[in-house]
Amino acid sequence: MTPADLSLTVQHAVRRAVDDGALRVDVPPRVKVEKARPGGVGEYASSVALTLARPAGRAALDVASVLKERLEGVRGILAVDITGPGFLNFTLRRDSGAALVEAVRTAGPGYGRGDGLAGDLVRFESPAEARARVVVDCLTGLLLGQGAEVRVEAGGERPHVHPGAYDTERLGTDAARWRLLRAAPHDRPLDGPPLLVRHERNALFRVQYAHSRARRLLVNGRQLHVAPAYETEVHDPLLGLLRDHPDVLLAAARHRAPDRVARHLEAVADALLGFQHTVLPLGDEKPSAAHRSRLALAEAAGTVLAGGLSVLGISAPDRI
Repeated sequence: MTPADLSLTVQHAVRRAVDDGALRVDVPPRVKVEKARPGGVGEYASSVALTLARPAGRAALDVASVLKERLEGVRGILAVDITGPGFLNFTLRRDSGAALVEAVRTAGPGYGRGDGLAGDLVRFESPAEARARVVVDCLTGLLLGQGAEVRVEAGGERPHVHPGAYDTERLGTDAARWRLLRAAPHDRPLDGPPLLVRHERNALFRVQYAHSRARRLLVNGRQLHVAPAYETEVHDPLLGLLRDHPDVLLAAARHRAPDRVARHLEAVADALLGFQHTVLPLGDEKPSAAHRSRLALAEAAGTVLAGGLSVLGISAPDRI
């Protein structure tokens, strides 16, 4: 269950409570769900009960209890807790690796898109600086991918970027955009020339190379008669990183922070490059369900890398 799914689930619980006569309020058009704060209970939290308490004419704890009854046992939710004056806290069930890989395969490079910001209207001022233009272009795609409406017009937001004149042509599109987006907008951008070097110290190269390796593993798999199919659980950090991808995209859009996407892609790439050597049979080893499952996971990782690079406006070459 993604944050967007959880938001809709809570909204539906409010609607059921209203239909049952347990609450007399207008159903909100959207329910805000956020990551639980450090030291809190569960993974996500919502203040919807506090918001509805006054119009319902009841204490927030009572409203939270009404909603908790309608949320417990819902598929995807492991536990619902009430904390403080009436916050709802959620612990989610973890999807199996098979469900996660299938979700990535079904969505393709669009995996992670959602409607977590549906109903939001974001206005950007038309930027004059080269870096600001790149940042606004990336943020526009991120926000649209989370359901927001975006307009570029006078009087809109002006993303704060580190001042300076940046040459966006000498490096080529990929290196130039990575340079300007990998650092937080208010920080100094990365040095340009090292991004043209094909070396493991170059994070852009690692991300693009990891994508190309995922594609090559599929080619090599066909030659060895190994097709991607998640048949047995694979215990690898890649699963957690792929599971986090929708949250990363939503947070990057909400906080106007495309650098979060770049950092996440680096983590996925590094995990995939460390995992790739276990994917296919070696020597006289016979293909097995484990190989097919690892190949499916590698394919999913490559899909996430391709989608993330697309969000940044950077190419995902099949071969390097």
